[in-house]
Amino acid sequence: MFQTAAALIVFLFPLAYSPGPGNMFFAAMGARFGFAATVPASIGYHVATWIVTVAIGSGFVVVMDQLPQLFVALKLAGSAYVLWIAWKLFRAGAVDADPHARPAGYWDGVILLTLNPKAYVIIALMFTQFLGGVQSGQLLAVLLISTVFTLNNLVAFSVWTVIGQKIARLFRAQDSARRLNRMFGVILALVAVWMLVS
Repeated sequence: MFQTAAALIVFLFPLAYSPGPGNMFFAAMGARFGFAATVPASIGYHVATWIVTVAIGSGFVVVMDQLPQLFVALKLAGSAYVLWIAWKLFRAGAVDADPHARPAGYWDGVILLTLNPKAYVIIALMFTQFLGGVQSGQLLAVLLISTVFTLNNLVAFSVWTVIGQKIARLFRAQDSARRLNRMFGVILALVAVWMLVS
């Protein structure tokens, strides 16, 4: 079990820590609202991550293969959702100057994971690598892999959130905050396009 968990973390490291929809979302939210304000969205994202991962490990990927239009719908909806977040962020200024500014909540995190087809591909790939040779105790292996995957993502997103928060300290003034938000808005928009075309 320990060897599987260690090998899984090594396998996931470049996937979890490279810029993607989740990492960029939490970096942007950390920059705009600070680490503590992102906790509800992070909980939502990672609860959904664990549930979706267990479902895929238990055979949901077979359903996805039989219904390719479902994957296309997820891709379109996920890209649209990330573009919407990017647009809101692009138009935002400093939090102090906007009394209506609110951090993302629990359900925003759930939606972000659920509408991210890249997550489904990574999860399916992970199970082909780490579940293929398991003959007995398959459910236990699915639960272990799902838990390690979710915790690894939680650490990666926390790191990106802290990075975003630290960057924001350099951009406290209204004009500087607007430039930072626009930068993150453009990055998220590019991630949305990447989700759509890849």
